Amino acid sequence: MPPKQRRSFEDLLAEGVAVPTEGWDFSWFEGRATEERPSWGYAVSLAGRLGGATAALDLQTGGGEVLDFALGRAAKTPALTVATEGWAPNVAKAAALLRPRGTVVVAAPEDAALPFADAGFDLVSSRHPVTPNWPEIARVLEPGGTYFAQHVGPRSVFELVEYFLGPLPPEQSAARHPDRERADAEAAGLEIVDLRTERLRIEFYDIAAVVHFLRKVIWMVPDFTVEAYEDRLRALHERIEAEGPFVAHSTRHLFDARKPRNGQGAHPGRIAPAHSQV
Repeated sequence: MPPKQRRSFEDLLAEGVAVPTEGWDFSWFEGRATEERPSWGYAVSLAGRLGGATAALDLQTGGGEVLDFALGRAAKTPALTVATEGWAPNVAKAAALLRPRGTVVVAAPEDAALPFADAGFDLVSSRHPVTPNWPEIARVLEPGGTYFAQHVGPRSVFELVEYFLGPLPPEQSAARHPDRERADAEAAGLEIVDLRTERLRIEFYDIAAVVHFLRKVIWMVPDFTVEAYEDRLRALHERIEAEGPFVAHSTRHLFDARKPRNGQGAHPGRIAPAHSQV
């Protein structure tokens, strides 16, 4: 539900700026914004995969919240669990959260080669990687191993992005398309077992939620500061006050890919039709 009391633009702006952005805990948004969740329930599904793994690697783990949840729900945990993260504040947060579960957190830039030996893991996972490095994912998977991940899809939250940046070129709109990512995964030698996609509704109930979201998910509006966009923020605040929540849509796709045991190339997988969560 939206906040019960109306607050000034200045107060809401200050609150959105003050909220810490480390990690991937979105609990602050309760009552300020809502987002539908994909029907496949990634974190719970990951728990099932971890229960059958021997050596697991979670890429771009953020603050470790999703992996921590999944490990806590797993019937048993892998003998070895490693996570990578590239942003220093998140590295520290993830290490503190995951250390009690016996997970090693490694600081590794998102665009660099993975600091692990070939064929070292039977499960590689990731929730919302910035850019999946398919050759490296295939390299560190053992033959028969699985990549299980939830990716952000094309034009995710673009209603909000284009409100601030204006219409974006088609190439940028098509980025992260599941067809393109499937082709890249297959080119790296992976076999697509399943690939599902959904479009999900998001509502922002006040301008503080918008500010915090753009500060937290920094690639949405890369040059975002409240000073640079104060006029647009004020106009959006007035629009929300007059018309109700600002509505946008996210896209998500679920990857289930396997490294063939025989080392042969991949064959085309399938994409389940997009649908909204009910």
